[in-house]
Amino acid sequence: MSLYRIGVDVGGTNTDAAILDIKASNCTDRGVLASYKSPTTIDITSGIESAINAVLKASAVDRTRVLSVTIGTTHFINALVEADSRRLDRVAVIRLCGPFTREIPPFSDFPAGLQSILDGGVRYLDGGLEIDGREIASLDEGQIRQAAREIRASGVRAIALVGVFSPLDHEGIHEERCKTILLQEAPGLRVVCSHDIGPLGLLERENATILNAAILRTADHVTKSFKRAMTRLQLSCPLYLSQNDGTLIEADAAAEYPIKTFASGPTNSMTGAAFLAGFDQVKSITSTEESTGVDPVEPQVLVMDIGGTTTDVCALLPSGFPRQAPGFVEVGGVRTAFSMPEVASIGLGGGSTITVDSSGPDAVVVGPGSVGYRIHQESKVFGGQMLTATDIIVATGKAQVGEPARVQDIPRETTERARNEMNRMLESVVEQMKVSSAPVRLLLVGGGSLLVIDHLQNVAQIIRPVHEGAANAVGAAIAKVSGSIDVIEILEGMSETAVVQTACEKAIHQAVLKGASKDTVQIVEINKMPLQYASNGAIRLQIRAVGQLAIPNDQSPPVSRLLDPEVEPFEKDEGAKTAVSTQGPTIKPSLGIDLGSYRPEVSNGVWYVSDIDLELISTGCGVLGTGGGGATHHEYLKSLHALRTHKEGRMRVIPPQSLKDTDMVCFGSWYGSPSVMIERLGGGNEIPAGIEALRQVVPKKSFDAICIDEIGGGNGLSAFPTGVHLDLPVVDGDGMGRAFPTMYHVTFSVYGHSLVPCALADAQGNVSMVMNTDSPERLENLLRTAAIELGLNCAVCANPLPGTAVKSHGIPNTLSLAWYLGRAIHLARRQKRSYIDSILDVCSGKLLFTGKIIDVRRHVDGGYTMGAVIIGPDVDDKTQTSVASSSDHSHMVIPFQNEFLYAAFSDSTGSEPSQEVICTVPDLISILGQDGEAIGSQDLRYGLRVSVLALPAHRLWKTPAGLKVGGPEGFGLRMSAVGIDDPLLESRSVIEEFGR
Repeated sequence: MSLYRIGVDVGGTNTDAAILDIKASNCTDRGVLASYKSPTTIDITSGIESAINAVLKASAVDRTRVLSVTIGTTHFINALVEADSRRLDRVAVIRLCGPFTREIPPFSDFPAGLQSILDGGVRYLDGGLEIDGREIASLDEGQIRQAAREIRASGVRAIALVGVFSPLDHEGIHEERCKTILLQEAPGLRVVCSHDIGPLGLLERENATILNAAILRTADHVTKSFKRAMTRLQLSCPLYLSQNDGTLIEADAAAEYPIKTFASGPTNSMTGAAFLAGFDQVKSITSTEESTGVDPVEPQVLVMDIGGTTTDVCALLPSGFPRQAPGFVEVGGVRTAFSMPEVASIGLGGGSTITVDSSGPDAVVVGPGSVGYRIHQESKVFGGQMLTATDIIVATGKAQVGEPARVQDIPRETTERARNEMNRMLESVVEQMKVSSAPVRLLLVGGGSLLVIDHLQNVAQIIRPVHEGAANAVGAAIAKVSGSIDVIEILEGMSETAVVQTACEKAIHQAVLKGASKDTVQIVEINKMPLQYASNGAIRLQIRAVGQLAIPNDQSPPVSRLLDPEVEPFEKDEGAKTAVSTQGPTIKPSLGIDLGSYRPEVSNGVWYVSDIDLELISTGCGVLGTGGGGATHHEYLKSLHALRTHKEGRMRVIPPQSLKDTDMVCFGSWYGSPSVMIERLGGGNEIPAGIEALRQVVPKKSFDAICIDEIGGGNGLSAFPTGVHLDLPVVDGDGMGRAFPTMYHVTFSVYGHSLVPCALADAQGNVSMVMNTDSPERLENLLRTAAIELGLNCAVCANPLPGTAVKSHGIPNTLSLAWYLGRAIHLARRQKRSYIDSILDVCSGKLLFTGKIIDVRRHVDGGYTMGAVIIGPDVDDKTQTSVASSSDHSHMVIPFQNEFLYAAFSDSTGSEPSQEVICTVPDLISILGQDGEAIGSQDLRYGLRVSVLALPAHRLWKTPAGLKVGGPEGFGLRMSAVGIDDPLLESRSVIEEFGR
C-alpha cells in the first residue's frame, strides 16, 4: 500500500503545500500527487490548514496512510524581527566562564530596541572549559542556586545558559549539570543551554541562545496551534518542522529550539528542485576523505529561481544540500552563527523593465527596475504601456503569454540586444555561483523561467523539473534527518583515521536517534581543521550524517498525541503592539550621520575617539591585516563597551611627535589561537595585568602612553580598552604598519630595541615573564609554549620603550590611516562608487587584480595557516578589471602564512614555473570582497569575487635590516623583494587635519 508525506512552506506572499507518495518517487512525476498555492494568511495556521486540506482532497488519499507533515515557516521569529514585546520574554544570561568573557557583555551587539525588551540581566559564574577539555573553574552549586533565586525574584522566567567551549562538552558536565541545579531551585524557569543551539563562537552562540529563550513561550503556543490544526484535519501522524539547514526537527523539539527553524524556505526550494529533477542521491564521504564541496569530475548542480523581480541562484553540493554562506547571519538585527544557503541575486525577472535609449536600438538596458506583481496590468503583452523582459521573450515567438500581437511592433534589433543582455546577466550569475570547474547542470524554476530560451555559456544542461512551482513544499516533504559532531581531539600518539572514524560513528548514531533509517544514513560532510599555534596535534572535527526519515516496521504511521482542537487557539487578539524606542547605542553608529561632513573631535593636539571613529578604524584595520591579524569585530565591541562605560575623554589618541624623549610607552596585544579567541573571550584584565607585571621589573615605574604592536586586524584596536582602563593615551602609530605572524616582526626589534622583559598574562592572574633570551626567535618559542599552558588566548606585553624609540622606529599615523581607509570604504558604499578608487584617493597603492577565486589550498604548519589562493579572471567582461601583466598570464596566485606573502601572475594552476612575481612582503597585499571589507586567509573560498590591493610598506621595512625580517627572506622564500611602483606617501594625520 502507498504511504504519503505532506510538505508545507509558508512564505511572505504564498503558502504552498504538496503531498507525495513515497513509494512512487521513481515515477516521472516523482510521486507528487497534488500541490496547492494560496496567499499566506495573517494568522498563519489557518492558511496552513487550508493548504493541507486542499492537497488531501485533491489527492483523495487515505489520511491514515500519511506518515508525516512537515512545515517550513518563519512564524517563530516574526516577533523578533518586529521587536514585538507581546510575544517576547525577558532573558537572564548566565555565563559559565570563571574570570573570562567580561570584556564583551551579553547583548553587546543587539539593536537598542530589542535589547530594551529582552535584557534580563547577566551573571558570571564559575565554570567553563579550556579548548583541551580542562576546566576553567569547577561549578559552584551555591552560586548557581543563588542565581536561580535572584532571577526568579526579578520576575524573569527565561534563562540563556552559556558555558565557554560548551559545544565540546559532550559529557554535559557544565551546562547540563547547571541547568539541573537551576530547575531544582526554581522549577518554573525555562532554561536553554547554548551547546544545543550553536557551534563554537561564544558571542554568536550566546546571541542565538538569548533569542531562542525569548521566543519559547511563543513557540509553545504556535506548535500547539499547528497540532490542533492536525487534529481538525484528522491527521494523527507526526508533525515536523523544517530547520535552516534543510533537515527535520520534531514539533515538540521545535518548541524547545524554535530559532533553528527561522529560515528554511530557501533550502526547501533548492532541495525540492533537485529532488524533482532526480538529483537527490547523496554522495557519501569516507572517514579518510574531507568534504571540500568541489568535485572536478562530477557535474555540479545549480538551482536558478527566476521570479518577477529577481533571479536567485544557489549551488547544490554533493551532500544534497545547498552551499552555505560564509560568515554570520543576522536574525532580527542580531549576529548569529547559523548556516544559511548562499544565494546570489541579480535584478532580472519576468517583470524587469526594458529601456531603449532614444539614440537608437543599440542602447538597451535590462532592469534593475521591475513592474513586479503588477505585470498583468503594466506589461505590454497584457495591455499595459511598459516594455518588460516578458514582452521581449513573447516577441521572439518563444513563449505564448498574454496577447502576442501587442508586441509585434518591437524592433528586431531591440529584441535581439535585450535577449543578449539577459543571457549575459544569467551567465554571469551562474559563473559567480560555480563551486568548481566541472560542467554545470542548471535546474530552472520560478514563474520567470520563460526568460531562458537560449543555451547559456558554460552550462552543460538546462533542466526544468516537473512540478517546479511546488519545489519549496516538496523540499519540506522530503526533508531528511541529520546528526552532527563538532569536537576537538588531541591527536598526539593517536591515529587520525581512527579518531575520525569514531566521530563518524557518533554522528550516524545521532541521526538514527533523531529518527533516520540507519540503512540510509551517510556521512556527507567531514571538515578537519588543525588548530593554529597548538603543538600537540589538536584538530577540530566537524562531521555531519544525513539519512531519510525511517518508515515504521508495521508500514503505518506512528500516532501523535492529539490536542483538543478547540482549546486555546493561539491567534487570539493580543491587543495593540507596544511601540519600542530604537534610540540608544548601536554598533553601526556611522549609519545615522553624514560621513562626508563628519569631523572627529580633536582638541589641543588630542583626538578624542568616538564610536563612529571606532567603527571606521575597525574597517581600516581589516584592510591593513593583509590576510591575518584576526577579525576586528570582537575588538571593536570591546572598544565600544570601554568607550560607553567610562568617563568621557578617557579614550584618546596623541601623535607620536608629542611624546617627550623620556616618556615611557608600554605595549599590549592579544596572543594565541583564533579558534580560542572567538570562544574564551577576554576578561578585560589581561593586558593591564601584563603591564603591571612589567612595571614591577623595569626601572621606570609609571607609563605615559600605550602603543599598538600591530595595526592590522583585531590587535589594531586592542590598545583602546587598555588605554581607558589605565587612563593612558594611545599613540597614533604601531610597530608593524600591517599584521605579521610573530612578536619579533616589529620594527622596534628590527632596529635593536629589546622585546624583553616580556610578560604573558591571562584573566586568572597567571603571569609568565621572560627576562632574557638569546634571540627574538627564542622569545617567540618560549611565549608559544607558555600560551598553550594558559589556554592559547593571552595578553602579551613587550618591554616598554622610551619616547625616542617610538618616534624614531615606530610607524607613525597608522591609526589615522585605518580611519581614512575605513571612511573611504564606508563612503564608497553609500555613494555607489568603486571602493578601490576611494581607497587610492586617500593613500598610496595599486590594484593588482580583480577576479574570482578558483582554488584555495591550506594546511597548518608550525602553528600557522599556510597555503595559497588562485584567482582567475572574471568572465563577465563588464566587471573585469584585472591588471594585465607583461606576459599572457591570466591568473594570480597568492601564497600565505596567516598573512599574504606575495602576489604573482600565473597560469590557472599557479605553478611555480609560470609565476611572475609582482609584489612581495613587506608591502601590504590585501584581498577585499565586493563590499570592500577585507577577507582573511582563513575565510578565502571558491567563487568569491575579490580585488587584490597592494599598499607600500613603510620605509623602515625597506632597509636591508627590515627586509631580512619582514621581506621574503624572513619567510624562507628564495626571491628578491618586489615592491609596487607607487612611492610611499606618509599617512595623513587625523589630529593634524581636524585639529586646525
